[in-house]
Amino acid sequence: MAQLSDSIEQFIKELMSDDAHIELRRNELAQHFGCAPSQINYVLATRFSVDHGYIIESRRGGGGYVRIVRMQNRGEKNFLETLLERVGTSIDEDTANAIISNLYERKMVTRNEALLLKAGVARNALALPVTAKDVLRAAVFRNMLIQVFRNIEEGKRDDV
Repeated sequence: MAQLSDSIEQFIKELMSDDAHIELRRNELAQHFGCAPSQINYVLATRFSVDHGYIIESRRGGGGYVRIVRMQNRGEKNFLETLLERVGTSIDEDTANAIISNLYERKMVTRNEALLLKAGVARNALALPVTAKDVLRAAVFRNMLIQVFRNIEEGKRDDV
């Protein structure tokens, strides 16, 4: 199943290449890949979430579609606000890592910065019960994201 999900993800990303958004029909995409529409839903939910830098808009029914919108990053306060809203008051390690990977793919952080961010949100870095870890991780991660965006605005990035 992973190969099919990877293929669907790659296909959608190729369709988007230079566009900020695309519209797809879920059933047509499922027919193209010879899979159930639920497989398309799975890929959209796991590979095109806010954590990965996308917003999914969906309309059901006969003329229904799925719109995938790539969130804008540089100079866009909305991107930071969306990320901070997504982090909220509690976040698990996998979700934080997905956001960090997205920032790295967008060249908003360097490889070393991404590794430091991941180290800061790692479960072994927080010696607390699981629920407390997620709350502390969210607070620390929110501060790290705000600093990343400050650095970008102030041009304090030497090696990206």
